[in-house]
Amino acid sequence: MTDRAERTARRRRLYGEGDLAALPVFAGGFINFGYWRGVDLAGELTTEQRVASQEALYDLVLDALAPRPGDRVLEVGSGGGVGARRTLRHDPALVRGLDLEPEQVARATAANDDPRVAFTTGAAHDVPFPDASFDRLLSVEAAQHFEDVPGFAREGARVLVDGGRLAVTTFFATSAAAAPELVRLVRSFTSGLDLPHPVDEVLDHLRAAGLADVTATSIGEHVWSGLDRWLELGPHPNGWDRAYRRAADRGLLDYYLVTAGKPAGSGV
Repeated sequence: MTDRAERTARRRRLYGEGDLAALPVFAGGFINFGYWRGVDLAGELTTEQRVASQEALYDLVLDALAPRPGDRVLEVGSGGGVGARRTLRHDPALVRGLDLEPEQVARATAANDDPRVAFTTGAAHDVPFPDASFDRLLSVEAAQHFEDVPGFAREGARVLVDGGRLAVTTFFATSAAAAPELVRLVRSFTSGLDLPHPVDEVLDHLRAAGLADVTATSIGEHVWSGLDRWLELGPHPNGWDRAYRRAADRGLLDYYLVTAGKPAGSGV
């Protein structure tokens, strides 16, 4: 695998200098694999269905997060801001999006017209907000890029209020033993764009940061088939790799919804 400097440079080329969300493989301004439950995958798929799958992934996370009217919400890895704005359906007091790439923050800011929403440049392991700033924290298909998962866990616990909740969804290695084979099999791991974080280690980091009720639920059943069908139908000029489905079928990789809460009176 590439070293950290090379990985950082690659992500910057794709997400900063480039605009990954504009590629046909994503569509609609989102950058996620989608949640395809209820979609008929036997026939042709439309761009509208692709966008709907990405919206459904956000809605799944938001349902698990259960934001309440008046809550303060942080999205880590907010990209172009489409998902952060989707949280407005839950009537939060404010939404803040955090992204590592200044260009992404600029795109999100330019597209936003709601005064409750704002975007800031920063890293998942070094969140530029005070302690207890948020009631809810979400991250959608970004944690596979995190170079410092323990740091993200600590920062997530720090910026949440007591009783706050966190929800993360993305793809993780099913075990530490699976990680080397993922790096060999799937190009995004080979290049270092994605990192093969074992899901059990992610959960351990969240617990070590003081979060409780930490759970991981596999949702790959409703991700991999739809994504693979979308890639099969193509053409996608960037040559997206269908090895994700093969890795999932071999039990090396899965897509998870991870949730946790900050206990009342935790003092974290």
